[in-house]
Amino acid sequence: MLSGTDLEPGVRDRLGSLRLAVVGHVEWAEFLRVPALPAGGDIVHVTDRWEAAAGGGAVTAVQLARLAGRATLITALGDDELGHRAAEELEAFGVEVRAVFRDPPQRRVIVHLDPTGERTITVIGDRMGPRGDDRLGWDDVDLDGVYFTAGDADALRRSRGARVLTATARALGTLREASVAVDALVRSALDPGERYEDGDLTPSPGIVVATERNAGGRWEARDGSSGRYDPVDPPGPVHDTYGCGDAFAGGITAGLAAGLDVRGALDLGARCGAWVASLDGPYGR
Repeated sequence: MLSGTDLEPGVRDRLGSLRLAVVGHVEWAEFLRVPALPAGGDIVHVTDRWEAAAGGGAVTAVQLARLAGRATLITALGDDELGHRAAEELEAFGVEVRAVFRDPPQRRVIVHLDPTGERTITVIGDRMGPRGDDRLGWDDVDLDGVYFTAGDADALRRSRGARVLTATARALGTLREASVAVDALVRSALDPGERYEDGDLTPSPGIVVATERNAGGRWEARDGSSGRYDPVDPPGPVHDTYGCGDAFAGGITAGLAAGLDVRGALDLGARCGAWVASLDGPYGR
């Protein structure tokens, strides 16, 4: 992952003083590298495998920690071996994990990776996020930047205590219910699960960013300004595209919290996403 030491001194200094957090979910991921994705009736043999605490909340929190030197993840985890293991692993990456442990088993995903690094994901279990009535130190959310991926409407309202609040379009239902303004909404222009249309939210987001994977993407601001951002080449061969979008969102959140303009924040996000594509798993092994 891109770290603060990889950045220009001016940006690095801005990021180093920030208090950043993610309010969201964690998935325990098993990565399986295969020669090709199986078609109906096929049998494929795994050429490599590994596991990691991942998911949108976890990956973004680790990216923020790499950029700023520290970050907080406010989440809900399964009260089982994988849930507790996930918390320990994320703490080892420099993330302060504030978690409530619940009875359902920890959500898991199986990630198939083909030779191009493209990922196909199978999800096991429901997404778990924090609630506003969970005892997770909500009074201490006087933060510079928060990225929201999962939780109830009250958790989202509490997150609005941050100076900059960004969110994923996958949380659109919660965003509608909470009726809070987000400074940036990140969606995929290619994924039907991340649709957003003008008028879907009141108040409307300050900026809507639509990603187009390795083609870059486009953005549109509430004031009517808009533009495109360019893709960034990975520092090495593409190994695994899992987590690229989450790292991208982390870069945008950190950039906006650091006072960068839209183009500067998007460039930082694109660099973060590109770095992840060159790794095995979102953090490397």
